[in-house]
Amino acid sequence: MSDTHAQDTARSGRLAASYEPSAIEPARYDWWEQQGFFAAEPDDPGEPFAVAMPPPNVTGSLHMGHALTSTLEDAFIRHARMQGKNAVWLPGSDHAGIATQNVVERELAREGLTRHDLGREAFLERMWAFVRQTGGTILNQQRRLGASCDWRREAFTLDEQRSAAVRETFCRLYDDGLIYKGERIINWCPRCQTALSDIEVEHPETDGELAHLRYPGSDGGEGVVVATTRVETMLGDTAVAVHPEDERYTDLVGATVTLPLLDREIPVVADAGVDPEFGTGAVKVTPAHDPLDHEIGQRHGLAEPEVIGTDARITEHGGPYVGLDRFAARERIREDLRELGLLLSVEDRPHPVGHCSRCDTVVEPKLSEQWFVATRPLAERAAQTVREGRPRFVPAHNAKGYLEWLDNLHDWCISRQLWWGHRIPAWYTPNGQVEVRRDDPSAEEIAKRGLTQDPDVLDTWFSSQLWPLSTLGWTGGGRDETPELVTWYPNAVMETGYDINTFWVSRMHMIGLYLVDEVPFEVVFNHGMVRDGEGKKMSKSFGNVIDPMDFIEKHGADALRFALLRSANPGQDAPLAEEWVDGARRFARKLWNAARFTLTFLDDAPVEGTLPPADQLTLEDRWLLSRLERTRAEIDAAWERYDLGRASRAAYHFTWDELCDWYLEVVKLRSDDDVVARRVLAHALDVVLRLLHPFMPFVTEEIWQALWADAEPDAPALIVASWPPPRPEAVDAQSEAAFAALQEAVTGLRRFRSDHGLPATTELQVVAVPRDEQQLGILEGAREGLRRLAGVTDWQVQRAEDGDLGPTGQVSLSGADLLVPLEGLVDLDEERARLDRELATARAEHERAQRKLANEGFVSGAPADVVQAERDKLTHWAERVASLEAQRAALR
Repeated sequence: MSDTHAQDTARSGRLAASYEPSAIEPARYDWWEQQGFFAAEPDDPGEPFAVAMPPPNVTGSLHMGHALTSTLEDAFIRHARMQGKNAVWLPGSDHAGIATQNVVERELAREGLTRHDLGREAFLERMWAFVRQTGGTILNQQRRLGASCDWRREAFTLDEQRSAAVRETFCRLYDDGLIYKGERIINWCPRCQTALSDIEVEHPETDGELAHLRYPGSDGGEGVVVATTRVETMLGDTAVAVHPEDERYTDLVGATVTLPLLDREIPVVADAGVDPEFGTGAVKVTPAHDPLDHEIGQRHGLAEPEVIGTDARITEHGGPYVGLDRFAARERIREDLRELGLLLSVEDRPHPVGHCSRCDTVVEPKLSEQWFVATRPLAERAAQTVREGRPRFVPAHNAKGYLEWLDNLHDWCISRQLWWGHRIPAWYTPNGQVEVRRDDPSAEEIAKRGLTQDPDVLDTWFSSQLWPLSTLGWTGGGRDETPELVTWYPNAVMETGYDINTFWVSRMHMIGLYLVDEVPFEVVFNHGMVRDGEGKKMSKSFGNVIDPMDFIEKHGADALRFALLRSANPGQDAPLAEEWVDGARRFARKLWNAARFTLTFLDDAPVEGTLPPADQLTLEDRWLLSRLERTRAEIDAAWERYDLGRASRAAYHFTWDELCDWYLEVVKLRSDDDVVARRVLAHALDVVLRLLHPFMPFVTEEIWQALWADAEPDAPALIVASWPPPRPEAVDAQSEAAFAALQEAVTGLRRFRSDHGLPATTELQVVAVPRDEQQLGILEGAREGLRRLAGVTDWQVQRAEDGDLGPTGQVSLSGADLLVPLEGLVDLDEERARLDRELATARAEHERAQRKLANEGFVSGAPADVVQAERDKLTHWAERVASLEAQRAALR
């Protein structure tokens, strides 16, 4: 190109000389939002496509899991928007009952106060002040990531509209007999002083023990030996249970044994719920502190004394141990049993132990009066729709575990002993009658009738289960309550981690069917967990937690998004390391520089929307357009499968490996005013920008605006431009084969130059020896490309048997050998020495592979893929030895 084109023209100057994400991303986001590109209305044209953002905790901050979720969902929305769909992304946040209340209670503790010192009303005022002060941080961070939500529709699970939906749902379920108050075993956190849902309990493997205790027979006999991991709960035992078919205990069933330390007689009962393989096959039954024991107790009419209180201390039912902390009681009871000779053994036994996910306190299974949802009828209907394919799971195998969960679902404890949240709309009369009401009673009625409201609030998941409905305006009507519901319910996709399918997705699924007779979403897309570059779970204890905002500030939002997406295969965990984010930034820079070259090459010529006629295209033009079409088809197929990892990788490889590394290099050798090259290059860049936009929205929009600045594109911005349509006529297998041969030859000849220390200016004479007529034609077609790209000035084609060329270097291709006469080109003695060194290495590697494959132990014992890899090495080194020997023979 001319010197003038080596400098920035006015057109290329529209893009800064260097790519700086921080200089373009915030401003571009503000422009999108100001232009209204994120907004959607129910009556907009196009197929409806809605995604409801899984609501993050209102006072939380963005972590890498959020970053993956937001990136995936934003990619879904941007892709749908470009497809012409009526796409809306519904944002919002969750009041996060326990988590948020805990934060404020810790603040109070630093002031020497508790929530009870303030009282309920004053405490809730303090809560709202805290939320107003700190809430919204995570949503603003999602903006920085590029989230193209319709922010006008932002929802909060505790706002007025969502509260109305929650109340109506509670009342409707209660009226239908699906909400009740009763005593059941629940998860209790002694630190948070509340019941917990299953999802709020984690079960890490914890060091523990398995103790064997003897309960003497009441008749003075040996009695029975039981095994337990929680010695302290023996204080609440009201029976020993054995399996009815366990012949070891046939004579004991119906007898009684003495509960040590408390000297209470308890019966031995037969129950099919006992696992005869656990411990001795005889189990102690503590109905108030174990779910299975509670069921056994119910079947046999056993007493249910509570021996561990809400403060995790032994109650008055614990005899001499009253007031002790549960773990101190464990130690004391164990020692007392040992003194009595009734502690037979204690062995170390690691096992999963429930911990509160918020404060890490060991959770206490506890019999408690709480509010419950009767889930069986809801779960049965939900399971039936899954079997009918609604919703569809991606990956499909996740439906199996989901169905197993629904088929075995227990009633859901929905009450929490907190103040922050949706207060249960139930009032009690002085005589204990319960009234569930859609509207609060007046102050006069409360005073006159002596009504008191239930002090508990609802589980946070009760409000978030309504999210696909409540974000679209549902407060108690049907599918037609709002235009938004008519248009966007069910949502197109629910994107979430596979770990909460059972706890959240199932609840949305069940309640959607119950309230409006329709599943809430058509597809459940599950992403995996973000792990570090070595595949480890990110954890503070491992010291490998990554703050996504640090990466965004250092490398840009596009780089973080692309690094996350490249490894985000459906349902699989996504590893992430900083070098991958840095690599994604280098890719963005590569795209930026390619765009600057393109703008320079266009030289203020107008960008045309149509391609030149086929008969005007060169080989490289036809090759590029064919590869572009195949890449577009591959990306579309990946989108159909929700495989954004594969789609992003395909876009990356085409852009870097084919457009930048090959086509741009060829185009640089064409005439400055080559109109065909300009139109092909502009078209290819435009399509690439559209394909990449859902993954890297900022850099693609910035380039697209510069590309189309003086033209009339199909849209005012890339974010609302159309998705590239199919162009099957562009596929040209013959041109792809010809250009592939050129690529192989150029690469081989460049390596030849490198091996021999030849500068790029050294002209080469090449004699091509094709292996068949087809290859002869392909090589002839590549002659001009070789001249321009590999510095080949003299090109001949001959058959292997035609004449002696003297000493030659050889470049072996898949369909031909390229012979380069060496006389006068290189030092022949040095060339012989180089070949001898390479030949010695190749023979050594070949022999090593032979020895390994001759080892029967390796062949029969190693994994099949490892053995195959070794066989492939053997083949490679055999071919390499043969090639080097032929080259060496030519120099004798």
